[in-house]
Amino acid sequence: MSASPVSSTPILRTVLVWSGSVTAALAVVGAIVGYLVAGVDGLWSALAGVVIAAVFLGITAASILIANRWFGDALYVPIFFGIVLGGWLLKFVVFLIALFVLRDQPWIVGPVFFVALVASVLASLVIDVVVLMRMRVPVVDVELPTDPEAGERTDDSGAGA
Repeated sequence: MSASPVSSTPILRTVLVWSGSVTAALAVVGAIVGYLVAGVDGLWSALAGVVIAAVFLGITAASILIANRWFGDALYVPIFFGIVLGGWLLKFVVFLIALFVLRDQPWIVGPVFFVALVASVLASLVIDVVVLMRMRVPVVDVELPTDPEAGERTDDSGAGA
């Protein structure tokens, strides 16, 4: 399979790999701390918070990676926005379902769940910043016109002709 010409593809792949590693580490730390703070219920609450954050944060990156497969197609832009918008709608529906399912569960320890969720989101934001700061992606890929004094400038506006 050839590399995608879309500059965001390697960045998003790196984000997903790093996020998976950090999610695993947060799950272990959260489970231990949750267990020490609130017993078995705290362990499950921390794991639920970490997993929910990982799923929600991964859906956006994954949907963009999937949409980038259509780069170069005449319908790339509508396909891209359709897939990404569909991912956001999926996250919204899953969030509502998770909220309704988890709110009355006796094993959810609210503060442990909240701290695990926030820690996971903050870790994801740090990963995004670090990856984006390290990646070298060209901002603009254009060819500028030559010096007008050299006489090789093409000017379609009619000014200067």
